Amino acid sequence: MRNVIVTGGTRGLGLAVAGHVAAQGYRAIAVARSKSAEFSSLEERLGRNSLEFVPFDLAEVEELPNLAKQLTADFGPMYGLVNNAGIGTDGALAMMPVSRIERVVRLNTLAPIILSKYVVRRMMADGGGRIVNVASITAFTGYSGLSVYAATKSSMIGFTRSLAREVGRLGINVNAVAPGFMETEMTRQMDPKRREQIAGRSALRRFVCVEDVAKAVGYLLGENARNITGTVLTVDAGATA
Repeated sequence: MRNVIVTGGTRGLGLAVAGHVAAQGYRAIAVARSKSAEFSSLEERLGRNSLEFVPFDLAEVEELPNLAKQLTADFGPMYGLVNNAGIGTDGALAMMPVSRIERVVRLNTLAPIILSKYVVRRMMADGGGRIVNVASITAFTGYSGLSVYAATKSSMIGFTRSLAREVGRLGINVNAVAPGFMETEMTRQMDPKRREQIAGRSALRRFVCVEDVAKAVGYLLGENARNITGTVLTVDAGATA
């Protein structure tokens, strides 16, 4: 059974990705600070051999080398890494505390880069693997109040393309997915008029389902994507069309 690490894999998009890849026959290893009730329910349904939980705070970047080592020792070679964990932040840059900026950059950019460093070393030794980074359409379009978040997601796209060139000759594919506004608990609580405005910007006039993004990640992990690397797969209902 091939192992796939999914960071932030107990909630939201990460949970959907973990569930989807586990259903596709991989062992999904969800790395997050804590379990959610939804994850526990999914774990009971799929079984622990298909879905595993590893508690870890990804903001503790100094411990990421030890995490990578632990995962290999506990589960064996890693076929895939999905860098999904991240935090959103909104507000005008001029008024944002520096500590908040540093926290977003640390978790959204620094942590996935460092984790990828140590996981990719093992992939190189094992003869191949797949890395999928979760970006955002804000990296293309910009969005008022999301300048720091957009900066971190833009950096992941540059990271994806460059790393793909570094490790492609070693049989490692590196891609990214860029979701648009997704149907989540947070967006469901938006003012109805605001929801309508956001949905109206997309060609299909709707929000994206997290399951659709999870399936895109699953595709990039699969055999049908063996010749796809260094690219960004956008799943946004046509918001950037």
